[in-house]
Formats: sequence, C-alpha cells, structure tokens
Amino acid sequence: MPSCIFPPALIYIGAAILVPSLRGRIRDVFILLVPVIAFAQLLTFTPGEFWTIPFLDDYQLILLKVELIRLCFAYVFVILSFLATLYALHIKQPGQHVAGLFYVGASLGVVFAGDYFTLFVFWELMAVSSAAVILSRNNRSSRHAAYRYLLVHIAGGACLMAGIVFQLAATDSIAVVTPAPGLPFYLILIGFCLNAAVPPLSAWLSDAYPEASVTGAIYLTAYTTKTAVLVLALVFSGTEILIWAGAIMTLYGVVFAMLENDIRRLLGYHIISQVGYMVCGVGLGTELAVDGATSHAFSHILYKGVLFMGAGAVIHATGRRRMSELGGILRKMPLTFILYMIGAFSIAGAPGWNGFISKSMIITAASDVHMPVIELMLVLASIGTFLSTGLKLPYYTFIAPDRGIKVGRLPKNMTAAMIGGAFLCTMFGIFPDLLYRLLPFASEYHPYTADHIFGSLGCMIATGLVFMIFARYLGGHMTITTDTDWFYRKAGNYLLRFTEGPLDNGAQAFTRFVVRSVENVTNAIYHPGSIIRTSDSSAAARGTLIQSIGIGVGLTSVVGIMYLIFFYFSV
Repeated sequence: MPSCIFPPALIYIGAAILVPSLRGRIRDVFILLVPVIAFAQLLTFTPGEFWTIPFLDDYQLILLKVELIRLCFAYVFVILSFLATLYALHIKQPGQHVAGLFYVGASLGVVFAGDYFTLFVFWELMAVSSAAVILSRNNRSSRHAAYRYLLVHIAGGACLMAGIVFQLAATDSIAVVTPAPGLPFYLILIGFCLNAAVPPLSAWLSDAYPEASVTGAIYLTAYTTKTAVLVLALVFSGTEILIWAGAIMTLYGVVFAMLENDIRRLLGYHIISQVGYMVCGVGLGTELAVDGATSHAFSHILYKGVLFMGAGAVIHATGRRRMSELGGILRKMPLTFILYMIGAFSIAGAPGWNGFISKSMIITAASDVHMPVIELMLVLASIGTFLSTGLKLPYYTFIAPDRGIKVGRLPKNMTAAMIGGAFLCTMFGIFPDLLYRLLPFASEYHPYTADHIFGSLGCMIATGLVFMIFARYLGGHMTITTDTDWFYRKAGNYLLRFTEGPLDNGAQAFTRFVVRSVENVTNAIYHPGSIIRTSDSSAAARGTLIQSIGIGVGLTSVVGIMYLIFFYFSV
C-alpha cells in the first residue's frame, strides 16, 4: 500500500473530532484546509484495494476501494464540502461544523467501501450525522423533522442490514456486488432506493431538508441521495425497474415543486426530480447511460448547491421563505439573483452550463435503446424544471411587486461560496471534457450539436411564453402539500395511541400477573399458608408455579427459535 494513500473518510471524521477544541480564525482556517488536504489525497489515488482488514477469519473489510466512478463522486463531494464550509464560515457554534464534517466523512466512507459491512457502518453514520445537521438549527420544527428523518433512515438501514445478512448466507461473501436473486436483491435495493428518495420512499427529503439551517442545508443537498446513486450504479446497473422508477421520479418531483410555496421545499422536490435522471441512467445500464448518471450527479451537486445557497441568502437577508411573502428584492440583492439564475440555467440544461452537458447524456442513452416514452418523460421533466426553478421561483422571489421587505447584509463568505459554485457550473458547461475525462467509461458524446442547442433553447423559450401567459395562476399560496409522508405520519399517530392504550394496559396487566405469580410461589415455598387464603393452598401454588414456568418456557422458546433462524442464515 502506498504510504501516501489515506482514507478521506478518516480525515473528515478526525477533523470533526478536533473542531470543538479550536476557536476563532484558527478553526476557520482548519475547517477550510480539511477539504484541501482530502482533495490532494484524492489526486494521488490509483485504482485498487487499500486499507484491507481481516474480519472473522474468512472475510476482509475494505475501507478504500478505488475505481474511476468512485473517484468521480469523491472529487465533487470534496469540492462541495469546501463550498459548504465556506458558506457556513460565519457560524460561530461548532455543532454544525462538527456534524457537517462528520457527514461528509461518512459519505466518503460509503463511496470507497469495498464490502457490505463497511458500507453499512458508514451508511448508518451518514444517517445519524445528517440528522445532526438538521438538528443543528435547534428549533421545534427542525427537531421534529430530524426525528422523522432519523426514524425513516433507521428503517431503511434495517432493510439494508437484513439484505446483507441474507446475501452473506446465500453467497458467503460481503463484497459489494450484485446481490443474489430473491430476498437479498430486493432488501438491499429497497435500502438503497430509500436513500435515493425514490417515491413513495421520498417524502423524508422534502420534509426534512427545508427545516435545516440555511447553511446546514447545503451539506444535505449533496451526499445522501448521491451516495445512493453511486451504490445503485455499482450494484444494480441495468436493473429495468430503475428505468421506470427514475423516469417517474423526474415528473413526480416537478409536479410537487409546482405546487410549493416554500422556496427551499420547492428546490427539495427538484432534488427528487434530478436524482430521477440518475436512477433512470443507472437502470438503462449502457456505458453512455452510466456515464450520464455519473456526470449528472457531479453537475447536480454543484448547481443544486448554488440554488440552495441563493435561497438561503434570501432567507438570511429577509427572514422569509415563502414566495407569497417575498417579491421586489431584485434591486436590493442583484448579485444573489444573478448567481441563483446561473444555478437555475444549469439545472434546466441551458447551453453553456453544466446541466446541459450531463442531463442530455441520459436522454440520448434512452433514445439509443429505443425507449421513446422514457425519453419523452425526461424531456417533459426538463421543461417543468425550468418553469419552476428558472421562472416561477425567481419571479415571485425577486421580481414580483415590492412588498417593502427590509433586506439585511450577507456575510462575505456566503457570497464567495455562491460565486465559487456558479463559476464551476459555468466552467464545466463551457469545457465539458474537464468532466468527461473523469467518467468511468469515457463514452464518446458531443453535447454541443446544432440540434441539441436549438432544441434546448426552443423548449426554454416556449416555456417562458407559457409562464408569461399563466404567471398570475402560478404564484405561491398558503397551502399544505400532502405527500406520501401522510401515511407514516398517520401510522405513527395510531401506533402512539396503541402503545399508550391497549399495548400499555396489556403490558401492565402482564407485569402485575408475573409479580403476583412470583409472590405466590415464593410464599408457598418459604411461608406456607401465610398469604394463600384458599382451602387448598398447595394446589393454588402449584397452579401458579406451572403458569409461570409455562410463560417462561414459551418466551424462551420464541427467542431461541429466532436466534437459531438468524444463526442458520448467518453461517
């Protein structure tokens, strides 16, 4: 193992542990240096397996498996971590910085995990640390959102763990490969799809991300869903169900975004929509499609970071987050508007920005395998994306009639981070080969053709005309959007009522029965006749003793059988 190769996950996690002991400028410089050092490490990586640890005699834990597709995700993860840290540099409390660094480290642990056990450990650390990022806002709504978020991801982690156990039983291997058919395949797929926010397992994202602080939300946009896209590409490439799931995601997110009034919730739904392109590309499974999914994940992390930074800047400066309460701030925040629009043109796939060079790869891949319905769904979603993020949100937030809103000053570090993100979106859009050379298959693809340029511009112009006609009907309104989270919220309420009512009463009754049984048996043995008031005290005692033994044997048998089943499938 080359001495210079060190897992970037450990760099971030180690830094997170040290942050609380640092203060002032020293801490600021330190947390900005962490991604710089990690990026320098990535530049030294060569394909192979490093940091392998023997596990249970027959297995190996692989903390650092380097492949081109993993490196591509790692590069953009580290770049975004620098921008997110810069954006949050004015935050004095160390909690968010600790949670953010730990979150990035856990995500990089998943990226380079070469076995399912290591992947699962970092997967769960990622869930806990991302929940901590949401909690760092420290108000009632963020706490409730973080608890719901954590419960959902614990359920997904349980599915993933069960799938890994069945995979081990079926193949006697923990290598990160396509699972065996049957339960391992579907349980692991469900675990990955939950983190990818595939509907109906997606409501946690739009529920929790908008409740984080304006600075913490930047971390959330990048890591959980994109690590899921990576592991789907590594394990489930070419799985047909993902083609349709991804295409449905693209439209699902767009429709819900059009109904939203909260600017960050609208952008949250567009994370679901854009991840749909990636999931669809993974499902298509061709080299061009997987390259498209990888490049679009890279592009999405950058432009979505810029969009959330722009929305966060508006919230920071005005204290408002709903379009129905905003408007008329363009003259007061012109630079924020310009930088936000660069992100909006990028996500819409406008020529000259990075979304244009990545999204079209997936659409072209769908065309190449003769799936016109999928191709049409992806194009329609692209139109809807520009309508909501490129027209509706900026118009009602910045351009609509002035409401006399007071606008505060932005910290310079927030503006610098937005400029950096917007620059990268533009740079990769103008020079696509800078990104294409990082892709796993290096597919031959040329985005700047006349058909593609004029087709994209034509769709955007037509969408703009439609918006001008129907703009007064598309404004934000004070409504509650019902998503699939309705089901688990309702189920949670009923479960609480059941645990507080019948289940609690039953548990108390069982406890009283056991206590009385033990008391009667004890008294019958040591104090015959002292508390048994029946004529046949010994018979009563024997009956109670038999009941207690029966219950104990029954419970022990159930636990024993469950253990034997688990042991059988684990060996």
